Amino acid sequence: MGITIIIVAILWPLPKLKVPQEHNVILIKSINIIDVKTGAVIPDYDILIKKNIITRIDSIIHPRQQYFIIDGTDKYIIPGLWNMHTHSTQHSAWLHHPLYIANGVTGIRDMSGQLNKKDSYWAGTKERLQWNKELAQHTRITPRYVLQSSYQMDGESSVPSDFPEFFKLKEERDIKPLLEFYQNENTDFIKVYMQIPPKSYRKLALEAPKYGMHIAGHKPIHISLKEAIQLGQRSFEHGRIFMYDCFPGADSLRTLKTWKAFYTKSKPLMVSDFNKEKAIRLMNLMKEKNAHWVPTLQTLKSDAFAHVSTFTDDPNVKYVPTLKRKLWWNPGIKKAAKKNKAPESQDENLNFYRASQQHVKMAHQQGVPIMAGTDVTDVNVFAGFSLHTELEDLTKSGLSNLEALQTATITPAKYCGLESKYGTIAIGKTADLVILNQNPLESITNTKKIYGVLLDGIFYDANDIKELKEFTASLASTFHMNIKVAFSLISSPLIRVQLAD
Repeated sequence: MGITIIIVAILWPLPKLKVPQEHNVILIKSINIIDVKTGAVIPDYDILIKKNIITRIDSIIHPRQQYFIIDGTDKYIIPGLWNMHTHSTQHSAWLHHPLYIANGVTGIRDMSGQLNKKDSYWAGTKERLQWNKELAQHTRITPRYVLQSSYQMDGESSVPSDFPEFFKLKEERDIKPLLEFYQNENTDFIKVYMQIPPKSYRKLALEAPKYGMHIAGHKPIHISLKEAIQLGQRSFEHGRIFMYDCFPGADSLRTLKTWKAFYTKSKPLMVSDFNKEKAIRLMNLMKEKNAHWVPTLQTLKSDAFAHVSTFTDDPNVKYVPTLKRKLWWNPGIKKAAKKNKAPESQDENLNFYRASQQHVKMAHQQGVPIMAGTDVTDVNVFAGFSLHTELEDLTKSGLSNLEALQTATITPAKYCGLESKYGTIAIGKTADLVILNQNPLESITNTKKIYGVLLDGIFYDANDIKELKEFTASLASTFHMNIKVAFSLISSPLIRVQLAD
């Protein structure tokens, strides 16, 4: 009987959100425009949008009968926000997409992928491109997916046994078939991870541009940050990258086979013995090579405050399936909380997080281009909501409110080579926009005070935003959604090897 109930839950159809009405011509009246390039506020202007393209910005635009009119009086408008580090799953359409739109996140760089088979848990290029197609057809509520990722290239241990050998990148000869495969998948970049073999990484970095792709992801543990920058890795993820290379044991960390144990032992030294001068040299090199950094401060923050109930009892947990929290999140939270409470290690995670914030400040001062990302699906990271927290934490790390806004607007658009269409509010640009009730330049927390979201000719008003949030919250608590998510996790060979590693 129990097995029958589980099978029924797995097969139970999921509801589909109704896409609001599309408007061919939209006129936003009397709104304050935030220029994210200069920080200027252009007061009380009208914006005319036709077929999702901004066609006119003027002090007075007279409305016509066919216009859909939005009253922008005393409100502020910014470009749609982009999250440059997320992970999408086969259930993102129900658990993530509504929350992105409700929070003004209109663009996504997904850092997940698949091998040569559809995965039961992770989404891949085919799914993301289909979501983009359905967005354009106004048949699905979804953010835009910009730049398509490969699966994470992490060496032999990351690839299940029944997949082609070339995915393991054990030899340099594996590079060509790997790049040919992902080129045929319309992938834009190869996501590299910690344990990719050094020889393969070097070859991959040199060959990928010939196939129209670039390298992005983690700093490989066996390659120095300096070499990775020089080889052309375009973005580096997470707040640890300078810690790996700027303490006395950096060479040992790169060369030891037992690097994981050495890393665990060395974490306090990475903070206390941090070589600031070396870090600044690396930051200057990143600026010179236009290598971007996505600190994902939320990932270190979740460890630092795992023992604090006011942090772990975030009201947004209602948007995360119960079984996922119990199977995936809670073990990590308990482990970090135990470490935080132990006398010998109680400040280690907090110090690591605080050090990362200082490195963000240093890197920004040296001119390293920084992009906002949150690592959605990670512990205590919430689709949509956590991007606003990341922006706030970036300001606490030394960025101004304007500079924080730029990490989620103009800087990602430039990184993606899409600055002619996105990133700022200007004539000829795509009208993916967020209308705010208060000025984000006065307080970055005002990005959360959303009046409405414009995406692909559709205006999501307060009622739509409320419906989007309620849709995901109600589904996350259902038995059948929890069973579907748990089954997809258990069935995924990619998840199984990740957990085993």
